[in-house]
Amino acid sequence: MSQENKIDEQLHKVRHSMSHVMAEAVLQMFPEAQIAIGPAIDNGFYYDFDLPRALTQEDLEEISERMRTIISEDKEFKRNVVSREQARSMFSDQVYKLELIDAIPEDEEVSLYNQGGFTDLCRGPHVKSTKELNPNAFKLLSIAGAYWRGKETNPMLTRIYATAWTNPKDLRLYLQKLEDIEKRDHRKLGKELDLFSLHEEAGPGLVYWHPRGARIRTAIENFWREQHYKNGYEMVFTPHVGKSWLWETSGHLGFYKESMYSPMEMDKSDYYTKPMNCPFHIMVYRNSKRSYRDLPFRWAELGTVYRYEKAGALHGLMRVRGFTQDDAHIFCTPEQMESEIIDVLRFSMFMLRSFGFEQINAYLSTRPEKSVGEAEHWAAATESLRKALETEGMAYEVDEAGGAFYGPKIDLKVKDAIGREWQLSTIQFDFNMPQRFGMTFVDRDGVEKQPYMVHRALLGSIERFFGVLVEHYAGAFPPWLSPDQVCIIPVSEAFNDYGAQVLRTLKQNGFRAYLDDSTDRMNAKIRNAQTMKVPYMLILGEREMQQQAVSIRYRNGKQENGVPLGDFINSLSCTIEKKAQI
Repeated sequence: MSQENKIDEQLHKVRHSMSHVMAEAVLQMFPEAQIAIGPAIDNGFYYDFDLPRALTQEDLEEISERMRTIISEDKEFKRNVVSREQARSMFSDQVYKLELIDAIPEDEEVSLYNQGGFTDLCRGPHVKSTKELNPNAFKLLSIAGAYWRGKETNPMLTRIYATAWTNPKDLRLYLQKLEDIEKRDHRKLGKELDLFSLHEEAGPGLVYWHPRGARIRTAIENFWREQHYKNGYEMVFTPHVGKSWLWETSGHLGFYKESMYSPMEMDKSDYYTKPMNCPFHIMVYRNSKRSYRDLPFRWAELGTVYRYEKAGALHGLMRVRGFTQDDAHIFCTPEQMESEIIDVLRFSMFMLRSFGFEQINAYLSTRPEKSVGEAEHWAAATESLRKALETEGMAYEVDEAGGAFYGPKIDLKVKDAIGREWQLSTIQFDFNMPQRFGMTFVDRDGVEKQPYMVHRALLGSIERFFGVLVEHYAGAFPPWLSPDQVCIIPVSEAFNDYGAQVLRTLKQNGFRAYLDDSTDRMNAKIRNAQTMKVPYMLILGEREMQQQAVSIRYRNGKQENGVPLGDFINSLSCTIEKKAQI
C-alpha cells in the first residue's frame, strides 16, 4: 500500500470515528433523538438525526464541546457481531436503525461498534480509541435538511456536516480553502456582478441572463461557433418540442421519462420538450439518402434542453432544469472513426485551454455488463478512444465498465484555480440510436450499412460552464470575456467630452467600454470599477487630453501614465486575440 493510500485510509477511519463521537454528543443533548446514518465523505463526515427541535449555531458549539470531552475520555472502539434479533432488541427504540437492520442481506453479518456509552450499527472501520482523534482538528460546519434515504416521500432529517483531519494545520488549510470557495461562489458573484438571476416564484432551476452576463455568454458562443466552422462543423437548429414517437423511438420515454417534463397534448398527440438534441440531429440525417462519399457529417448546435431535476438537487448554474448544451454529433464510417476521434480530442483540448484551463485529466470508460451493440464494435470504438488519447500523449485512467449502455466514452475533467475538478468535455460513442432509428448509408460496395455516431460536448452546458468560469476566475475574467473591458474615468467634469471621444473610438474598435461621467469623486469611480472587476480603467485629465493619451489603471492596482490611445488599443487588441489574463 502506498503512503498516500495509508494516509487516505487513516483519514477515513478518523472521520468515520468522529461521526460516532458526534452522534454520542447529540444523544447526550437530546436523549429522545432518532439517529440514522453517519458516513465519512470527501473532506469530512455527516450524521443524520430526527430531532425534537431545529438546531442553532449555539447548539453546534455545545455539540463540539461535548465531542471534545468524549475524545478526552480515551474510549475504545469495540466491534461486536450480533444476530439480527439481538440488534433489533438493542435498537428497539430507533426506527431508522431497525429499518437498516432489516435491509442487511441474509448472508451478511450484523456488526456493531461500541465506544463506552454509545453503540452504533456499523461495518467500520474505526480508529482503536478516541485518543487517536485530535480534539483541535475538527469543525462542525453546517446544518442541512436531508430526506431519509434520499426520497422526498420520507421524513426530513437534520444533517450535521463536519470536517476532521489528523492535525490542526490541515484543518486550518482546509478552512482557508472553504473561505476561498465561498468567495468564488458563482451564485454570490453572479449577484454582485449583476450577471444572472434565478427566480423560485417564476420557476426553479431556470436561468435569467442579465445584460452583463449575456455579454460574456455571447463572447463564449461567438468563439464556439467560429472555432466549429474552422474545424469542419456545420450548424443546425432544431425544435424545442417533439411528438412522443420521437422519444419512444430514441428510448427516452422508456429510460428517462422521470426526468422529462409532462407532455403537452396537441393535434391529439403528446409533445414533449426535449431533454436531448440527438434525436433531432438524427432526423436531419434521415431526411436524405446518404452515401459513404457524404460522410463524415459534423453537426453542432447550441440547443436548449429541459430536464426535470429534483428541487433538492438544483444548485445555482451547476444543476438547472433548462440549459443550453454545446452539442455536436458526428456520423461517420468505421474507417473514419479513428481520425475523427483524434480530431475531436484535439479540438476539446484546444477549447478548454483557450478558456484558461491547463490541468486536464482524461478518463476512458469501457463496456458495462448491460449494453447494446456488437462486441466487435465496442472493441473497435474503445480502441479508437484509447489510441486517440495515446496519440495525443495524454495520461488517462480507465473506468472499467463505466461506459453508458450504448457506448464507450472519454471524459475530460479540468482543475480550476484552487484545484477542484470539474467534468466538462465528453466524447461518447452510441451504438443504440443509429439502430433504433434505422440510420444507414450506402457504402462503396453498394450495401446499406449503419453509420457510427459520436455524441460530443466540449463545454458540457453553457450554464454550468459559465458557473465554472466564474469560480475559476473569481469573477475577474480575462479581458476577452469581461462584460466591461474598459471603464473611462475623467478626473473632473471638464474632461467628460474627451471621455466621450475615447469611448467612441473604443467602441468603433469593437471593445466593450463605458464612460463613468457621474458626479462621484475619481477615487469612488475607480473603486466602483474595481468592485465590478473591470480589467482596465482609463484615467483622463488635462495632460491626457492634450496628448490624446490615457493613463491606465489595471484591475490589480498597477498604473501606467501618458500612454497614447492608439498604443493602448493595439495592446488591448493583442491581449484579447491571445485570450490572455492580465
